[in-house]
Amino acid sequence: MATTFTGRAADLDLLGRQLGLVVGGGGPTRGRAVIMTGRRRVGKSRLVQEFCDRSGLPYLVFQATRGRNAVAERADFSATLAQSALPGAELLGGLRAGDWNQALRSLAAAVPEDGPSIAVIDEVPWLVEQDAEFEGALQTVWDRHLSAKPILLVLVGSDMSVMEALQTYGRPFFGRAAKMTVRPLHLADVRAMTDLDAADAVDALLITGGFPEIVQSWRPGMNRGEFLREAVSNPLSPLLAAGELSLLGEFPESSHARAVLEAVGSGERTFSAIAAQAGGAGALPSGTLSPLLNTLQSKRILAADLPLSTKADTKNKRYRIADPYLRFWLAFLKRGIPLVERGRGELALERIERSWTSWRGRAVEPVVRELLLRLLPDERWPETEAIGGWWNRLNNPEIDLIGADREPIAGAVHFIGSVKWLESQPFGRRDYDALARDMLAVPGARSDTPLVAVSRSGVAADLPLAAHWGPEDLVRAWQH
Repeated sequence: MATTFTGRAADLDLLGRQLGLVVGGGGPTRGRAVIMTGRRRVGKSRLVQEFCDRSGLPYLVFQATRGRNAVAERADFSATLAQSALPGAELLGGLRAGDWNQALRSLAAAVPEDGPSIAVIDEVPWLVEQDAEFEGALQTVWDRHLSAKPILLVLVGSDMSVMEALQTYGRPFFGRAAKMTVRPLHLADVRAMTDLDAADAVDALLITGGFPEIVQSWRPGMNRGEFLREAVSNPLSPLLAAGELSLLGEFPESSHARAVLEAVGSGERTFSAIAAQAGGAGALPSGTLSPLLNTLQSKRILAADLPLSTKADTKNKRYRIADPYLRFWLAFLKRGIPLVERGRGELALERIERSWTSWRGRAVEPVVRELLLRLLPDERWPETEAIGGWWNRLNNPEIDLIGADREPIAGAVHFIGSVKWLESQPFGRRDYDALARDMLAVPGARSDTPLVAVSRSGVAADLPLAAHWGPEDLVRAWQH
């Protein structure tokens, strides 16, 4: 039985607007092209299938296969096209395309002239990898044939660096497509699907990362402990399986890239610490580690943060796993899978519970910063366009929140704040005094710079905070 499709209203609306330009003829060409990218397993294929089904229009969805021979791939494309509902498809049965130019021209022949249709080509990076001529053929057929017809062409791919490269100057398809990034489900969607209160929904987001298949396995109303207990009792649960499947799609288990990810996932944040941890017997050389870090950032798996203040500090970079689920999986589940497979999931759960509070305290910070950027600027801080953190070489002090006019070097620091994400302990006087003491270490801060807090359990009375936000405010960031 098919699962119910929930969430993704904004993504469906974006696609709908592009289709509206095709239907209404509001673009420079009759056809429109969209390049859709996003992390592996984030739900791109399910999204485009749902969009096609809801449209009521004739469509083609072709899924490429990694590592397949280019001749076999074209044959599969032609067969999929012939079996599609596109009006001219039945005329193409038995067609053998000698190259991608001919295969894509057959798509153009099947597309109607007098009504809109949709064509989806999924996992485009694998086609580019198989056949160096694919990009050029796509550009030629689009310019000469497809763009003159009322078609929405959606090109989908999980390798974000390859998909972004398709749009760079000098590449054949440059300037011909709109770009769309599919992100994990946001906090408001996670809350709606899990039927949790706002604070517990944040925890659910940190564990699932908003990946649809994992969120859907969280039965509505389950608390965190119940969900984790059920997941670690089943070696095939999406929570356990999705991390390895996601990484295997891009990185062999024995690769240096996997070692780097595991080092960052275990808590190492600096270049030197990552090099030491990932190198095994000896530290990874800079010439090996630097390009690996750049690649992992281009694929949006790693993120790199710099201290935000009015003073440049480019050598004080800190690395982190970009999505919360993979961070959780690397920290707890990768080592726990052997225990689960031996029927000792309770031991894996004990390890999570021992470290949960400290792990969550750090993992929630980048999520809070992203959500505050959806709430700001506002009337109080109309020029606050950047939110980050600040630290020195010794991480003493380390400030959770810096609000500023721009990044990476601020023109002005607008506020300084702290994130306190504990079950039953509010942001109190001791936390305020520590923040007031540490703030003067931040370049650009003054004695009258406003102080703010984000707290899971509220704030103590009578603290002279300029503002404070709680779980409901963070959910509201996605609702308004």
